[in-house]
Amino acid sequence: MTQPKIIVLDDDPTGSQTVHGCLLLTRWDVATLKQGLNDASPLMFVLTNTRGMGAHDAEQITREVCQNLKTAMKGFDRPALFVSRSDSTLRGHYPIETDVMEQELGPFDAHFLTPAFFEGGRFTMDSVHYVRMGDKAVPAHETEFAKDSVFGYKHSFLPDYVEEKTKGRIKSEDVVRFSLDDIRRGCLYKLMALHGNPCCAVDAENQEDYNRFAVDLDAAATQGKRFLFRSAASLLTSLAKLPPQPVPAEEMHKYVKEGRPGVIVVGSHVKKSTEQLEVLLQQEGIAAVEVDVSRLPEQLHAVLSETLDKVAQAHAEGKTPVIYTSRVERQFADHQMRLRFGEHVSGFLMTVVHGLPTTIGYIISKGGITSNDMLSSGLALPTSRLLGQILAGCSVVQTPHDHRLPDIPVVIFPGNVGDQNALAVVYNRLRGK
Repeated sequence: MTQPKIIVLDDDPTGSQTVHGCLLLTRWDVATLKQGLNDASPLMFVLTNTRGMGAHDAEQITREVCQNLKTAMKGFDRPALFVSRSDSTLRGHYPIETDVMEQELGPFDAHFLTPAFFEGGRFTMDSVHYVRMGDKAVPAHETEFAKDSVFGYKHSFLPDYVEEKTKGRIKSEDVVRFSLDDIRRGCLYKLMALHGNPCCAVDAENQEDYNRFAVDLDAAATQGKRFLFRSAASLLTSLAKLPPQPVPAEEMHKYVKEGRPGVIVVGSHVKKSTEQLEVLLQQEGIAAVEVDVSRLPEQLHAVLSETLDKVAQAHAEGKTPVIYTSRVERQFADHQMRLRFGEHVSGFLMTVVHGLPTTIGYIISKGGITSNDMLSSGLALPTSRLLGQILAGCSVVQTPHDHRLPDIPVVIFPGNVGDQNALAVVYNRLRGK
């Protein structure tokens, strides 16, 4: 059987953090989708950025992508697997996005929750999703991620999480649980028995668990089963079956244009990002450029001028400017106000990107929403080719030859990935240190 095309609707650009060689699409018109479908890679990503939107906009965007996909796939002669890629710490517009995909692309025999992301220390056992923090495995609902003002939740036992998020439409006891024993013994029989789109919670402790699960998924698909996935990145590794990336992570400096200094943009505000920023700012060759977001949007033009002047001066001195937003978390009356303010800040950062010196050697973009805006708005790339990972969970794409910033690597660095030294490690790898 022909290997299925894996079509991923990614709610920010970090879902490609375990694969390489594929296209990332920041537009979803029919022509661009056909380009992705016809590409030789077994998978493609449509970067919807819905995690940075309100529920209504997320639903509308997802529906538009699905409807355009149906048009683009007319005459497409390969089977397809559909993935709603989301955060490995359970944040995002669930079940809105999977509901829309079922309505537009279904019917499906089942949809699966597969949030494990091993490179980031997230795994699922006994249907409980854990986040590794240091040497401890913490149930996800006990972490800072569960307190997210937009996507917060109270349960990390996935059947209870589903009941919470669906407001009781799907009962906890109706969620089909795939245990580690099921996965490791082989679960084809269980997959073949699924119909009517029940929600399934899948255990996975390591990549080999997903590799085994993917074998059974392929076998079920061969026999006509249609499945939808609400997944983090690690399952995609198993589904795509890719060889090692062409250039190892430790040698990514080979992509840096003429060994020049780069620019680092930090938009993420999670605790881990702040800790990584503190270590980065202590590295040799770094110039700190802090953006006081309390002055936005009222003093936008003055702050923009000041920021670009500091960036230009640092670059002229052979240093790498780190453009980062002030770390104090502002309080808002509701999540809509928070989202709007986040859009103001991200829009400002992308305006800074438009004004970067054309002689920089690379860009590091820290934060999921920041990175999506970097590709779609700051760099205005309708498609980009994924080179691979420079660090577990951190992808690298390259700008095209005819771009304003031509042939430079761009690191997509999620907010919640890596230890406190990770951002400094990526910086030093790009320097060849």
